[in-house]
Formats: sequence, C-alpha cells, structure tokens
Amino acid sequence: MSRFTHQVSTSILLPLGVSPLAAEGVAPGASKLVDFGNGWAITNAMATGWAGSALLVAFVLWLIGKPSIVPSKGQAVVESLIEGLRGIFEPIVGKQAFPAAFPLLVTFFVFILFHNWMGLFPGVGTVGWGQVIEGHFQMTRPWVRPHNADFNGTIALALISFGAWAIIVFKFAGPKLILKDLFGNKADKGETPGWLYPVLSVVFLVVGLIEVFSIAIRPFTLSVRLFGNVYGGENLLHGTSFFFAFYFMELMVGVIQALVFTLLTAVYIGLLCNHEGGDHAHDDAHGGGAHH
Repeated sequence: MSRFTHQVSTSILLPLGVSPLAAEGVAPGASKLVDFGNGWAITNAMATGWAGSALLVAFVLWLIGKPSIVPSKGQAVVESLIEGLRGIFEPIVGKQAFPAAFPLLVTFFVFILFHNWMGLFPGVGTVGWGQVIEGHFQMTRPWVRPHNADFNGTIALALISFGAWAIIVFKFAGPKLILKDLFGNKADKGETPGWLYPVLSVVFLVVGLIEVFSIAIRPFTLSVRLFGNVYGGENLLHGTSFFFAFYFMELMVGVIQALVFTLLTAVYIGLLCNHEGGDHAHDDAHGGGAHH
C-alpha cells in the first residue's frame, strides 16, 4: 500500500469512529489549498463554503421544482419554513423594514444552519493530507473544512450583517431618529423635575457613547460567538470519535446558533426601525429591562 493510499484510507475511517488520533483536535486555522502568493489563497473553508452553498441552492431548487398554486410536498416544506421564520422575525423587525430585512434574515438562517451541520457529514475535516507519527495518522491539511469553523468565514458573515443593518436603519429610520435614539433624553419632561432633566441629558449622552461602542464591536461579538460554538463542536466530535450523543447535541447547537445569529441581526434592526404604529419592540427593547 502506498503512503498516499494509507493516508487517505486512514483518514476516511475517521468519521466512522475508529480514528487512532481522535483526541488530536482540529487546527484553529484553515489550510491553503491553492496559494497565489502575496496573501491571496483559496482555503479549504472557502472551498467548502462555495461548494456547500452551490449544493444548498441546487437542493432548494430541486425541492421546490416548478412553483404552483397547489404546492408540491417540497414547495410546501419551503413555504412552511418561510412562514415560520416570518412569524418569528416580523414582530421584531417591524412591518416597515420587514420587506427589506426578511430576505437577508432567511438567507442568514438557512446558510448558517447548513454550514453548521457541514461538520457532521462524513469526510468533512477528516479526509486530506497527513502523516503517520508513531504508528498513528495525524491530519495536517484536510481537504474539506466547515465554513463556520473558520473565523474568516464568520467575520465575513458578521460584516455582511453589520453592513445590511446600517443600510436598512439609515433607509427606514434616518439619521435624525438614530441620533435621537442614541443620545436623546428619553425622560418625560412633563413628569421630570426641572433640575433633573439636564442631568439626565448628560447621563443619556454618556449611555449613547457606550451604545456607539457596543454597535462598533457587534461584528466581532457575532463572529466570535458563532465561530467558538462551531469550532468547539468540531473539536468535541473529533475528540470523542463522533460519539452519538455529542453528534445529536451538535445538531441542536447548529440550529440554535443559526437562530441566535439571525435573531440578533433582527433585533439590531428592530431597535431602530420598529417604533411606529402598533410596533412597540423599540420601546420594549429599551424599557423591558425594568420589567425583568
């Protein structure tokens, strides 16, 4: 048996729970598949993201088939998912910004969920180049790596979320409302003593500066939360030889983390856009803390 055959055949056994190096863990950085030099390269996480997204789009198109008024089973499944997500996100975002935000939120949820589960597929992260050390095969460059197990992938998602948030809130809320929401005095002037109102203005100004800082670090917090959970799950699965209980747990974690990322994006939009008519999420978001 050649060295290459031994390397590949040994790594194919990893998803089946017979890895001699199950406790080695997963490398924190993605491996370069093609290096163009000067910092430009195609990594295994990038390739997995592209290929996985293409498969996801093809699967959805196949599932829907030819759309009709009387939906097929596949179309009914997709429509049920969309209606379910609409019921979750519309009250948060508000009716005004919902048409612009909903396609983004659905895309985030489906994309993140699919790529969170990519690490559960046989061969993902376990087939590639390696070497035998002391009779054990050690993976050095896997061919396939989950997109969300690479920090570059999650920071890209977070930056897209942040950019879309900025576009939507400036379009539907406007600079004036944003500044008022961040730095305006939210106390009721009619019920606040005259001497206290200017003091509260200073307090709300300081709180606004803190809020600006929290907004600025949102891409970092969103990306680290998603990356940490997916990467930690990858290490857990590899360290336990894909033990069934942890495998099922990672299925649940994949759903939860996709929902958390998407819900936070929706909440950030709703904090500034959901404030008109019967939409009270904006007020509840600021005043709800007093009720807990």
